[in-house]
Amino acid sequence: MKITEHIAQSSGATQFTFEILPPLKGQSIHALFGALDELMEFKPPFIDVTYHREEHVYKEVGNGLLQKKVIRKRPGTVGICAAIQSKYKVDAIPHILCGGFSKEDTENFLIDLDFLEIDNVVALRGDALSNETYFNPDPEGHSYANELVEQIAALNQGKYLDESLLNSHATNFCIGVSGYPEKHMEAPSLESDIHFLKKKIKAGAEYIVTQMFFDNQKFFDFVAKVRAEGIDVPIIPGLKPLSTLKQLNMIPHRFHVDLPEALIKEIIKCKDNTEVKQVGIDWCIQQSKELKSAGLPFLHYYSMSKSDNIKAIAKSVF
Repeated sequence: MKITEHIAQSSGATQFTFEILPPLKGQSIHALFGALDELMEFKPPFIDVTYHREEHVYKEVGNGLLQKKVIRKRPGTVGICAAIQSKYKVDAIPHILCGGFSKEDTENFLIDLDFLEIDNVVALRGDALSNETYFNPDPEGHSYANELVEQIAALNQGKYLDESLLNSHATNFCIGVSGYPEKHMEAPSLESDIHFLKKKIKAGAEYIVTQMFFDNQKFFDFVAKVRAEGIDVPIIPGLKPLSTLKQLNMIPHRFHVDLPEALIKEIIKCKDNTEVKQVGIDWCIQQSKELKSAGLPFLHYYSMSKSDNIKAIAKSVF
């Protein structure tokens, strides 16, 4: 079922959803299922599954030669989505990236999803690799998320890369995209970021999922600015509870989001990560209750495939 259909059927009730990471190479899917089992009592209508490009290094092998060695790879998002839909009978939503994909790769990825009756995708540009200063697109791929959305929307009209195809099958994907209440790290301003968000919606995106934020007012201000620009698709807030002291510095640096001073002071007082996790849970519960009272269709949690803190939040909110 499409996300837009889930919203239509919700009758105004706020629903619980979350995002997971594919397990690392060599790990079993049963560990992932164990985390999912803990959250299914809250009846999520869908679960997002991220996509991670493989990372590699080049090692010297002598005589001036280099050998490419993969150092990090996660199992396929398509297979994980299919397994989730089969086991739990809920919609699984794969992320699809510009980075690491040619246009042909993208089309084949979408064909596989269509065969498996996976009806939703989240289209993202993707981040730079750890060894890159800036994002570098595949030479035969897309540079921006709006271009990726255009390709998906074209496939929804039966338009494949091979224009000579006859009687081609039209897909029927519901397309989600990302939004940044505090602007994307590479955007010169929030206004310019919203300008490019508008291009993604014009290309065919039907809903927006936001980057994490820790100050609800930043989300409400973002929604007001987006609506003022004529963007009227559903906007789903993305939430993440802090769980370690390290995140106090890592999250602002990596994701370019601000932490409220009141939250910082509470974290600094913590003696260990157990106390930090509880502060993070309590803060996210407060955020969630306020957002829920605003009548939003979903609250979307970035679980990092760990269920204990997300479960504690869901028990208090849903």
